[in-house]
Amino acid sequence: MRRMQSVLVIAGLALVASASVAATPQPLASPAVVQALLDCGKITDNAERLACYDKAAAAMRSATASGDLVTIDREQRRAARRQAFGFALPSLAFLDRGEKEGPANRVTATVAEANQDPTERWVVHLDDGSTWVQTDPEPLGRRPHKGSAVVISKGAMGGFFMTIDGQGAGKARRES
Repeated sequence: MRRMQSVLVIAGLALVASASVAATPQPLASPAVVQALLDCGKITDNAERLACYDKAAAAMRSATASGDLVTIDREQRRAARRQAFGFALPSLAFLDRGEKEGPANRVTATVAEANQDPTERWVVHLDDGSTWVQTDPEPLGRRPHKGSAVVISKGAMGGFFMTIDGQGAGKARRES
């Protein structure tokens, strides 16, 4: 029996490790129009390099105008990451490029509205437009209300914890 438990623990750890490796986002290649611009810097002849830059800049303007190329700066990336916090959206992993791990693991907001669902779990609408639902059955010590301070933190196993007005954190999931 003890041997079987050990085998199950090892199998579980292997599964978690393989899922972690599979979930690691791969670095994105630069779009072709951006790479063409970067490649111009390798040209040693001044006239050829300038012609290359002019051609690449025109291609980037055209791609931007048609919507084939969209650029965002760090602040726009951070805003998008904050709006997506709590959703499992692996296709948005590019928003994490160049960011430190910390900022995406916690969001602070204010309650815009809070009510209880038929199972008496809290549904909390935040001022950023997101909606979070309490998933554990533990009652809150104080009722959330408009203006309550909320901190949503990412848990170790991919879940989320919601702290309202400094009370103990309870499990929660994002609805919208």
